Amino acid sequence: MPTYYAALSDRLLVGDGEWTERLAGHSLRCVAADGRTPDRAFVGTVDAGLQRTTDGGETWERVLDAGDRVTSVTVGPHDPEVVWAGTEPSAVYRSTDGGDSWAACEGLTDLDSASRWSFPPRPQTHHVRWMTVAPDDPDLLYVTVEAGAFLRSPDGGDTWLDHPGGARRDSHTLAVHPDAPDRVYAAAGDGYALSTDRGETWSYPQSGLDHRYVWSVAVHPDDPDTVVVSAARGAWSAHSTSGESYVYRTTGGEWKRAMDGLPGPEGLARAELVVDGDGFAALTNRGLFRSSAGTAWERAGSWADAYDQLPHGLAVV
Repeated sequence: MPTYYAALSDRLLVGDGEWTERLAGHSLRCVAADGRTPDRAFVGTVDAGLQRTTDGGETWERVLDAGDRVTSVTVGPHDPEVVWAGTEPSAVYRSTDGGDSWAACEGLTDLDSASRWSFPPRPQTHHVRWMTVAPDDPDLLYVTVEAGAFLRSPDGGDTWLDHPGGARRDSHTLAVHPDAPDRVYAAAGDGYALSTDRGETWSYPQSGLDHRYVWSVAVHPDDPDTVVVSAARGAWSAHSTSGESYVYRTTGGEWKRAMDGLPGPEGLARAELVVDGDGFAALTNRGLFRSSAGTAWERAGSWADAYDQLPHGLAVV
């Protein structure tokens, strides 16, 4: 079994389905780790900045001095020493030494669209929700701002391309695939979207997707046409442990519900979906589940009642 770093609302679970609790009492928002450095992980919080472990979760240290609210973090797919972090208010930081030191990527809020960025629960602010690096270009960074923009940097954060026409303005999660490097997959509060030209133009293949508040997206490692998303009717259902959420799957045609083996949908909050080996993993408020193809799911390990809370990210090493 792989090792999972599962970020819940108030603690991090580390293990293979049998869990050790870490960072208890903190308010977590994101997590990133990489199989090339499996003992190192990063967790973004809203009360203690960006936390890093280099010993598999035993000890933690704050490594980014950019305010308390770190809302997005990712490890570069080309070089595990390159780490990206996003904050609230919206800013992007880059490390090239595994998180020891950081540089701010200037110019993000100078874009024309920035005047329209606003997070609905706190409309006076906004934050970087997600960051993804192109699988064939270490300098091409995709960034989403919640809410208001899909942004690109073609040169590692030195300059920025503003929100293109047709892109979703409330993208929660992005995915890319090494076998289709021109594609960008977006799960957004205003629906699912797909770009086949690195985010320049967008289509909306949503036939069969009955629930259009889309939270998370993952693409099968062996097939860029096989996609799973988690979705709900609206924000309340997605972000409530008494709500109603679904997982859908497509292979390039109609979306189909893929709930076999999952609890709910009643009482199921949003699922955090990631690639897991040669299949998928889904972290929910009701447990961790694995699937080889995204059609049927099996519970991985145990789940205590105290873990029945909103998931905020899942990393697999």
